[in-house]
Amino acid sequence: MTRRFLFVLGSARADGNTELLARRAAEQLPPDVEQQWIDLSEHPLPDFEDLRHDSDHVRPTEGNVALLLDATLAATDIVIASPLYWYSVSAQTKRYLDHWSGWLRTPGLDFKATLAGRTLWGVTALAHTQPEVADPLVGTLNNSAAYMGMRFGGVLLGNGSKPGDVLNDTEALARAKTYLEQEAPLARFVYED
Repeated sequence: MTRRFLFVLGSARADGNTELLARRAAEQLPPDVEQQWIDLSEHPLPDFEDLRHDSDHVRPTEGNVALLLDATLAATDIVIASPLYWYSVSAQTKRYLDHWSGWLRTPGLDFKATLAGRTLWGVTALAHTQPEVADPLVGTLNNSAAYMGMRFGGVLLGNGSKPGDVLNDTEALARAKTYLEQEAPLARFVYED
């Protein structure tokens, strides 16, 4: 299968540090690798309503939910680009991941089987100087990938608070050059190690 990257931008700020870092990593992809960029601020999802025990699920056919579902199913690689907000993913990003729960129960999608073996990546910018504060964000993405049977490429961390700050993080920019080229292992829950 030809690689196709979906970049899900979960920042409340356009052209923020996380997006800048994700774009630097994406610049390194070969020209024949397809890229789709979806900004969740421009394509907001409704709050997720958990109907798993109450209702039949129907595949969305229009609007932002259908756009994100179709893009997710078509991607071989999903890059979650979310700034570190209160030590985890942004609200927009969490809402996107919450919708995965509904898609798991939508007849005919085989959502989990479709995503199994594909790769989940993360990119985040944080204002803190200690990368360990991003562990909850990393855990959210790793555990989501593990549940889905996906590979997990880890999270590309960059430092920045004010717009453009991440471009001064030379270590993050250097890591971005090879980040999406690495072979991602199958995700595992921590208790499986």
